[in-house]
Amino acid sequence: MTPEWLVRTSLLVGDEKIEKLQQARVLIAGLGGVGSFAAEFLCRAGVGALTIIDGDTVDVSNKNRQLPALDSTLGQQKAAVMATRMKDINPSLQLEVIPHFQEPEDMRLLVDRGYDYILDCIDSFQPKLNLIRCCLEAEVAFISSMGAGGRINPEYVRLASIEETRNCPFAQQVRKSLRRQKILRPFPVIFSDEQVIPNSVEKTDGTRYKKSYYGTISYMPALFGLHMAAFVIRQIMARPSAETP
Repeated sequence: MTPEWLVRTSLLVGDEKIEKLQQARVLIAGLGGVGSFAAEFLCRAGVGALTIIDGDTVDVSNKNRQLPALDSTLGQQKAAVMATRMKDINPSLQLEVIPHFQEPEDMRLLVDRGYDYILDCIDSFQPKLNLIRCCLEAEVAFISSMGAGGRINPEYVRLASIEETRNCPFAQQVRKSLRRQKILRPFPVIFSDEQVIPNSVEKTDGTRYKKSYYGTISYMPALFGLHMAAFVIRQIMARPSAETP
């Protein structure tokens, strides 16, 4: 039976597709500007079981683009803030919270847990590459976010296969690294083919594999998260229904 809070979604897509969403298991890796919005959209669509992963705490610099970032949440774990929010949306949600940074060896264990879909919303290169490689090797359905920073025009954001991306230094780096490892299978990504705005990047100390970051504006990471969630929701609803014995 469709819950009362999902009646408007059911009016749009029907009870059968609501049931498919309720039975789905989805992992969101990374709860920054992209992942936090993707997680909330999946939750509000009625996905029944979600796992969220992020080892970071809320920083004041997150307030321009990240859903959990408020003055009242500064210093708190992003995963914990999002968990409270998501359970307040859907108290029946089966929610697993992993509030620590995932090392490369952790990725394989995650991928092998039987998720219907994985959303790669990681913004550090090496952990992202490790997760992508594990998903491809295990043939697990997933979608990956490329670079949302350094851009300002939402009209350029779109869904494509990794080999179709252009004007995205992050995607180019991912492609080259996968080719060097002879991993050549296509997979879906969200990217922008807008040229990166010059001088919008800063170097970091390299902590947790993150060597640099781009300037961002409020709506761009959220738009990436929206596209990722929409893709996964539509994919789940399009799956064949289980046959009745």
